[in-house]
Amino acid sequence: MSSLELTLTGADVLLPEDGLTSGELSIADGLVQTGRAGRQIDLSGYLVLPGIIDLHGDGFERHIAPRRGAMKQMAEGILSVEAELAANGITTAVLAQFHSWEGGVRGPEFAGQVFEAIAAVRDDVSTDLIPQLRFETHMLDDYEGLPERIESWQVPYVVLNDHLPHDRLAEGRKPPRLTGQALKAGRNPETHFDMLLSMHARSAEVPAALDGLCAKLKERGIRLGSHDDSTSQDRTVWRDRGVMISEFPETLEAAEAARAGGDHIILGSPNVVRGGSHKGNASALDLIAMGLCDALASDYHYPSPRRAALMLVKSGLLDLTNAWALVSSGPAEVLGLKDRGALQPGKRADLVILDAATQRVAATLSGGRISYMFGDIATRFLS
Repeated sequence: MSSLELTLTGADVLLPEDGLTSGELSIADGLVQTGRAGRQIDLSGYLVLPGIIDLHGDGFERHIAPRRGAMKQMAEGILSVEAELAANGITTAVLAQFHSWEGGVRGPEFAGQVFEAIAAVRDDVSTDLIPQLRFETHMLDDYEGLPERIESWQVPYVVLNDHLPHDRLAEGRKPPRLTGQALKAGRNPETHFDMLLSMHARSAEVPAALDGLCAKLKERGIRLGSHDDSTSQDRTVWRDRGVMISEFPETLEAAEAARAGGDHIILGSPNVVRGGSHKGNASALDLIAMGLCDALASDYHYPSPRRAALMLVKSGLLDLTNAWALVSSGPAEVLGLKDRGALQPGKRADLVILDAATQRVAATLSGGRISYMFGDIATRFLS
């Protein structure tokens, strides 16, 4: 795919060493360049920032399964997702797909369809789409052959989570919303409840199964993360398995344990935007203030990474360089992507252009290709 050859002038550009400074930025061959390249475009009144790297988002579900039914043309849904990502300044996106007992759009069969659709369109879009598998740890019957399926799906990143309502199941009580959940999965509610009880009853088998699974995935070079750690012991157990990413730790204790162990910490940007967790977990703002955050992810809302970073600046908690690092260079480091995350010569020309007055996304370029453009800025590029 061809990319633009341009020199952007007049804008304030966020550079890794100089911070936000008035200057020029040149791109060609999909990369940031050292000298001028191509024609010049005056971007006075705009901010040029590194493209957003979203480490974890499942907001794409509504595009591929509207009104409880999967799209027959799944690839069309992924194309729609890419358009939304680009409109929110996201140039690299990890699409977090469940492999869960919840069934329906989160079931194992659906996961395979999603990963096949991502692979089908990946080379035809500008945004770099990275599939992530979120595997429910108590699905013991699904462990056999899972590493091979993950490899065939071209999934480089697996997150392990447990969403079973163990407290209620231990008491033999039905969890809230069980009927609706069962119906979405296409199951009789009693059958669904029996399945949950059965998985809970086999909890003692899960640690050994996870030891084996993680070892096999590590051998294949798969990046591993845990989800919703709540204690320091949780983090220690995961780290001993080679799971070095802590997604959305629920408590200060878990986050501090992750930092002490040298693990990466990902927090949800909606938590920042809302001013707290919707589930009553640790406040992302508090954890960021204590230096317990390497990256912010969209979680379920694609506009939130940009909004969260800008809110951190407005609140005075961080300056723009450090706030924007949580959605650019920080995520790049977590994913081991050394070719992006900062506007430096030789790195990918991934950038988001904001209207300085409104802070809205005016344009997004991924690999030097326009993936989104809105309003008056188009006139400047076309004239």
